[in-house]
Order: sequence, then C-alpha cells, then structure tokens
Amino acid sequence: MGAAHSASEEVRELEGKTGFSSDQIEQLHRRFKQLSGDQPTIRNLRKGPSGLADEINFEDFLTIMSYFRPIDTTMDEEQVELSRKEKLRFLFHMYDSDSDGRITLEEYRNVVEELLSGNPHIEKESARSIADGAMMEAASVCMGQMIWQGIDIETKMHVRFLNMETMALCH
Repeated sequence: MGAAHSASEEVRELEGKTGFSSDQIEQLHRRFKQLSGDQPTIRNLRKGPSGLADEINFEDFLTIMSYFRPIDTTMDEEQVELSRKEKLRFLFHMYDSDSDGRITLEEYRNVVEELLSGNPHIEKESARSIADGAMMEAASVCMGQMIWQGIDIETKMHVRFLNMETMALCH
C-alpha cells in the first residue's frame, strides 16, 4: 500500500508540474516505455554541455511534452500569452543548439537534416537545400522581424490525446 500511495503522490506532483491529467500521464508513460524500449531513460540526440548525449527520464519527457499541451479554455488572455511565449521559447531553444541566443543557418540546417534523416528518399544535400531555401524565404519575408509572428502557436503546437474508447476501436 505504501508503494501505491507513493505512486499516486508522484502522479499528483507530476500533474502540478506539467498540467497533464493522471489519465494523460498514464498514456504518456505507456508511450515513453514504447520509445525507451521499456528502459528508464531515452537517449537525447542532441549533445549536452559535456559533449555527451543526455539521457531523458520520464519526468523530463513529461516536462518536454507539457509544452505541447493544448491551451486550457479557462485561461485568461495573460495566461494564454504566457503559454504562447513559453512555447516559442521552447521552439527557439530547439534550434539554438549552442545556446548563444541566435539561430544560425548551420543550426537550422542541422535540425532540418535531423528531421529528414529518416526519409530514405531525401539525401543530405537535398535536406541542406530545403533548409537553405526555407531560411532565405523566412529572411525575405521577415526582414528582421520574428519568424514565428502571426503563427497560431496555440493550435499548432499541442499533443492530442485519444480517448480510450477510440483507442480500443483502433486495435
């Protein structure tokens, strides 16, 4: 009973930190176990400050996934704006791999190449051309303005949870 009490207390703590419900945490835990091969951590592809690849545990995974939570309809405008800024900051840091406060063409190329690396039909040089073209278009459109301005980040950057009935029908 002590272990069950401790586990439910841990879930409540994770709910408070991430904003996910206990059912959502359960679903994400199942997904984490699939991704990790039932191991306690997932290897992060980006190198950490020490030069070694970081390991992501379940709590880290939930924290990252919390950036993709849908906007709560009970939030006021100030809370929505804060959530939007947090999501944009998270996205920026995904690209700014050296944490210097700038996204260089090389950093952007690396992200695009990494995203497209699983596609056997796209060669590295093609991925580089795609990244260069996208960066040039963004530069010509923005001319010093923030690239993400005008994007409906609240509806584009979130995770969707299927209800259990829908999932049962799919299997």
